[in-house]
Amino acid sequence: MAAVVHMQVSMRHKIVGGVVGGLAGGVVFGALMGMMGMLPMVASLVGGNDALIGFLVHIVISAVIGAGFGLIFGPRSTHFGQGALWGLVYGAIWWVLGPLVIMPSMMGMGVQFGAALSVPMLMSLMGHLLYGVIAGLVFAWFIKHGTGWEG
Repeated sequence: MAAVVHMQVSMRHKIVGGVVGGLAGGVVFGALMGMMGMLPMVASLVGGNDALIGFLVHIVISAVIGAGFGLIFGPRSTHFGQGALWGLVYGAIWWVLGPLVIMPSMMGMGVQFGAALSVPMLMSLMGHLLYGVIAGLVFAWFIKHGTGWEG
C-alpha cells in the first residue's frame, strides 16, 4: 500500500511540476506572441478576438501541455540538462501538433505542413522550442526544490 501511495504522490508531483514549468514557459512564449500580434488569433479558438483573451487561452493551454510534459518526460528530466533537452523535444513535438495540425484544423484550414518553412511558422518553432526549454528547466528545478514532496 505504501508503494502505491508513494507512486501517486510522485505522479502528482510530476504533474504539478509540469504545470509550473508550462506556466513559466507559457508566460514567456505568450509575451513574444503578444509582441508579434498573434494573441487575437489564439482568442479566436474560443470565439474572441482580444489579445488578453488570447493570452489567457494560451496560458491554460500552456499549463495543460506542461502537465503532459511532467507525465511523459518527467522521469527523464530530473536535472537541468535533461530538462532542457527533453523540453526542446517536447517543444518541437508541440510545434508540429499545435500550429501545424490542431490549431489550423480547428480554424477550418486543415493541416499546414506545406507552410512549415514559412517565416511565421519558423518564428513559431522558435517560440515552441523556447517554451519547451523553459518548461523543462523549471520542471527540473521544481522536482529538486518544489514543495518538499518526495518523488
